[in-house]
Amino acid sequence: MTETPAFDRHMLEALVCPASHTVLEYDPEKQELVSRAANLAFPIREGIPVMLIEEARRLDP
Repeated sequence: MTETPAFDRHMLEALVCPASHTVLEYDPEKQELVSRAANLAFPIREGIPVMLIEEARRLDP
């Protein structure tokens, strides 16, 4: 069985939301980076954040 690589939380210091250019919050349960300002959640796949707006999930208002 292959283990999924863990997300390196130090990446949060360097990453910002591509839509709003604001800081992101890490949601370990959903494996997402959340931008409250843009109402978007960016997926983390195999330990790598996918910072494409078209791949992001819209947050419920």
